[in-house]
Amino acid sequence: MNSHLFSADMKLADVIHADYSLLLLLHRFGINLGFGDKTVRECCEANHVSCTLFLMICNVYSNEQYLPTEKEIEGIGTDVDQLIAYLKNSHSYYLENRMLSIQEQLKEISEGCEQQHQQILNLFFNEYKNEVIRHFDYEEVTVFPYISNMVKGARPGDYEIGVFRENHSNIDDKLNDLKNIIMKYLPGDTLSDMRIRVLFGIFALEEDLSKHSLIEDKILIPLVMKLEQRYAKQ
Repeated sequence: MNSHLFSADMKLADVIHADYSLLLLLHRFGINLGFGDKTVRECCEANHVSCTLFLMICNVYSNEQYLPTEKEIEGIGTDVDQLIAYLKNSHSYYLENRMLSIQEQLKEISEGCEQQHQQILNLFFNEYKNEVIRHFDYEEVTVFPYISNMVKGARPGDYEIGVFRENHSNIDDKLNDLKNIIMKYLPGDTLSDMRIRVLFGIFALEEDLSKHSLIEDKILIPLVMKLEQRYAKQ
């Protein structure tokens, strides 16, 4: 975890050197590698990305103790569409990249197991995957359109972001069962190297999803609450 906050005048390469996990954020913002010695501000301007939003997400992602101030949240009031696009890109990455890779590795592992273990691995992974899909679908069908409509000037209906906040839980909880099955209960001689690789992948996914939730809790929800307060005064 990084204990210092990143700034617009830092070279983007130095930011990545400080916390290489931030590489994952670049593609979600549409920023490609090959940026040379450009600063964060220069890279954001070249890719039409809000530098304020980019830095805020980097700082939340890299420093769990960082909490944006009320003034900082107000400062990204015009960047709601970019924030939603970032979150949607994150969803696609989890489903189409991370989870697909884990699923393929689990399939290879299960082929070397007895049928009973195959069924257990498939059951736990599919349950988790379906929970993730339901979680993302709710955000993309209900939460994000609600926010986008409010930004466009449509007054909110009965729904409010507090509903999302109260029901917002980490979707990585069920991964613990899957990790324990792979670590503890599969026969010791079952594709040990592959099991280690898939465990690394699961731990990485779990950590990334946890940070994704922090971004929603520390940035998205406070920002939308500000928008709702604005409408309440009209």
